Amino acid sequence: MRRALLALCAAVLGLALGVVPAVAAAPPAEFGNDWHDPITAGPPVPVPDTPSCRVTVADTAFRDYTPYKGTYTPPGGRGTADPCGHRWSKVVLRLEGAVAGRQFDRLGYLHIGGVEVLRTSTPEPSPQGITWHVEKDITRYASVLRSEQPVEMLIGNAVDGTYTGVIKVRVTLTFYAAQGRTKAVATPDEVLTLQDAHTQDGVYQGSLTTPRNSERIVAEVYATGSGGGCEEFWYLTVPDAVPYSCRAGNGPYREVQVRIDDRPAGIAAPFPTVWTGGWSNPFLWYVIPGPRAFDVRPLEYDLTPFAGLLNDGRPHRVAVSVTGLPAGQDGWSTPTNILVWRDAGAARVTGALVTDRADAPVDETRYEPGTERRLTARGGHALTVAGYLDTSHGRVTTTVTRRLAATSTHRWTADETTDALRARWQDVETVTVRGRGPATTHRAERTYTMDGATTVDAAERLRTTMTMGDHDHRATLRGARRTDWVRRDDTYTGDAAYRQNVPREQRHATGVSRERYRLRAPGSCYDHLLATAQGELTEDRYAC
Repeated sequence: MRRALLALCAAVLGLALGVVPAVAAAPPAEFGNDWHDPITAGPPVPVPDTPSCRVTVADTAFRDYTPYKGTYTPPGGRGTADPCGHRWSKVVLRLEGAVAGRQFDRLGYLHIGGVEVLRTSTPEPSPQGITWHVEKDITRYASVLRSEQPVEMLIGNAVDGTYTGVIKVRVTLTFYAAQGRTKAVATPDEVLTLQDAHTQDGVYQGSLTTPRNSERIVAEVYATGSGGGCEEFWYLTVPDAVPYSCRAGNGPYREVQVRIDDRPAGIAAPFPTVWTGGWSNPFLWYVIPGPRAFDVRPLEYDLTPFAGLLNDGRPHRVAVSVTGLPAGQDGWSTPTNILVWRDAGAARVTGALVTDRADAPVDETRYEPGTERRLTARGGHALTVAGYLDTSHGRVTTTVTRRLAATSTHRWTADETTDALRARWQDVETVTVRGRGPATTHRAERTYTMDGATTVDAAERLRTTMTMGDHDHRATLRGARRTDWVRRDDTYTGDAAYRQNVPREQRHATGVSRERYRLRAPGSCYDHLLATAQGELTEDRYAC
């Protein structure tokens, strides 16, 4: 972790020493028909200075809901020269996109060998057109990438006389060789998907058969609320008895659960992603999208306590569900990967699950009627699972504790011309591994915040203000001594307005936005600030 951050900071310092302002001309008084290409403040993927090879995975255009299908061939395949080898220090995915005209935000995915390696969404274009890119470290999927695989990609789209934007994308993978002091990264031995996976009554489920010598198992769930329906704005939903346009059972509390053979195995808080048309105001997001909108990071669950149960060579049922989603209702997509590390010194690893304890979940709401209606909500849950494995290097016990907490206050008027939310979600995970020597503890504290409001005045001018926070603080301890840590803080703020129900040239749209992304670890620092006004970039600063 520290080595990657040091490489990243060196790359950033090569571009910017101290504080480097990007000076732009005075922004226009309002949005025109073109604006700056979408950008984010997040860091580039740090890469080593070793030979690299590039492979094109997809080069296509999306006009409808027909998936692109192709074949991935590893670098150096079919007898060609291979300076990168088959064990890499880094694999970087890069998506380059272009769209012009008029189009909604669209959701998309990329599968290689059936494994989801990217979940993304698109910006909304200007009439003249925009380009954007997404970069992601996918080294953890190296075991899939060493052989020829089928490719499937889809960014569902609709083109007609009104919505004219055809979404063009090119996706490449760049492989960096392990050479000299740059070693191959330790990656999972296998990446599995659920067999016979299907969704039934809102639950994504399938069977899983792991290798009999698995000693670490991690699930990834790319959870997204569907576009266009109320579950896209799940954090605004209210109980069925409350007068509001989006009702859903008990209200806004959601958690994504994983169960193995009907036993609770993992819980996680979903991130409140806002797509680039969200909150009725695309002018907020034209240049700077909300956190994670272009790169939907998966929720992760350490399932190692269940390895002793799973290692029996038989298939086991894995089910992924979203708590709070009314029974039988669609609205979420939860594709799942299973990452497996094997014990190289044993053909069979045995063990047992010794603890599987969940607290009673909390899901409370209080509705207050009035000129301005108000719903306060509080939710939470805790789960502890523990199991041991008798490995080639002795007995290892893994204990996973996860605690979720959510609070929100939702305010709106009867006609919903005022609609506001202030919310906070916390997801704290502790994984403790005990074997020979002092125990190792990994702690991750994730905090997500949202403070937004939409108002419409008598002249039909809609205004949206928004602040979003995505914070992830992690530490590793060996016994009582902290051996590593990292803090990531991503904050977006925006304020945009336009007149509704008139032609584009009469909207007189205005909007400002800012994003600050900070990443810190021992001996390293990344700090990037972006700001825009009326679609023009007004600040681009690095500081540490």
